[in-house]
Amino acid sequence: MRPSEITQLLAGADDAGLFSAAQALTRENFGDEVFLRGVVEFSNHCDNNCRYCGLRRANRQIHRYRLTVEEIVACAALARELSLGTVVVQSGDDYTYSKEDIGRVVTGAKATADVAVTLSLGDRTKEDFLYWRDVGADRYLLKIETFDEALYAASRPGLTLADRLARVEWLRRAGYEVGSGIITDLPGMTPDILADDLLRLSELDLDMIAVGPFVPSPDTPYGTKPAGSVLTAFRAMAILRLLNPLANIPSTSALNALRDGAREQGLTVGANVIMPSLTPETVGADYAIYPGKNAFRADAASRLEAARAAIRRVGRTPSTAIGGSKRRHHG
Repeated sequence: MRPSEITQLLAGADDAGLFSAAQALTRENFGDEVFLRGVVEFSNHCDNNCRYCGLRRANRQIHRYRLTVEEIVACAALARELSLGTVVVQSGDDYTYSKEDIGRVVTGAKATADVAVTLSLGDRTKEDFLYWRDVGADRYLLKIETFDEALYAASRPGLTLADRLARVEWLRRAGYEVGSGIITDLPGMTPDILADDLLRLSELDLDMIAVGPFVPSPDTPYGTKPAGSVLTAFRAMAILRLLNPLANIPSTSALNALRDGAREQGLTVGANVIMPSLTPETVGADYAIYPGKNAFRADAASRLEAARAAIRRVGRTPSTAIGGSKRRHHG
């Protein structure tokens, strides 16, 4: 697909044809199944100051929390109990957790739950990546956000695109299933930048690809910028499916943040994954000792049931499978 074709599709040249082709290709490769990944967001501390993100270090309005290794493992156990094949262990760039701490999360999750473990912890060292892979981590998700160097530098002060891409390569060499993604309508993004981003993302030959619309977050420099277009995000998802027939593509929660029901609609334009949250609703200093553990279970269970119901509403089947990379298994 040429950049000019992609730009035309992003502008709405043939939505009906684009969405139907993406859906057909998804069904051809994945049938009706939609993989579910339970996400445990275990810390909202972050060393970075990305201008679009509410977790940015300079945001003093946010109530910060960290879960213990034991609490994170308990969430992973819950994932298995709720018939999820994968748990995604996610945080801001929080270096309070040592390489060994995260290793204990991985081994604990594997021992208690027998799930695939995806890590999404931001920029860590090559040594960390190798260590976690050795102790059993299966996948790593490291978003790029945009491949435009100027836009990247403006959005993520002090960080460089080259470093991020080098880490993606380290992860690949370490043997992970690797995921990445971009933000559509990031302030400063043009249709040409987005078209190039979709091509560059596809050239990385990833196992998982995420694309979500920009959602303005209060108390950030981009807090007053206009929200991204759900339709643009759908077009980007569909184009990515055509360019990456075997990749796992989630329909992101950012879609629902902008329009109720958009996440399930994403399953009709190329997505085959949904990632419901297993994060305890009552995180904070008291979380470890409060007596309402069953309430947390009910909350997680009801969130998951809502996700399964959404999948069924669009005529798809919620899967309990681990949902590994088809790209790899096709050689």
